[in-house]
Amino acid sequence: MRVLFWFFVLLLAALLALFAASNRAIVPLGLWPLSFVVEAPLYLAILLALLIGFVAGAVAAWVGGGRRRQESRRRRRRIAALERELAATQAALPAAGSSLATRS
Repeated sequence: MRVLFWFFVLLLAALLALFAASNRAIVPLGLWPLSFVVEAPLYLAILLALLIGFVAGAVAAWVGGGRRRQESRRRRRRIAALERELAATQAALPAAGSSLATRS
């Protein structure tokens, strides 16, 4: 499985290198309300836009999953408390079971 992962990583790296080598033209980048313009290679502008989109999506997914993470933590604590209670109950049972055996 690890070999397959690294195969795809190397394939993606090769594709990105080919993309960068093929799109070296300089393009002006400006943001309308601001007056300055930055000139950058086309591949850099596209990869930067993809990176910003990825980060924005990851942040949105993390924020959206907050309620699920909170519920998971609450359930984990409840399970731990129930397991402690069960262990205490099971530890008390052999003592009660031995007293029942002596009464018969």
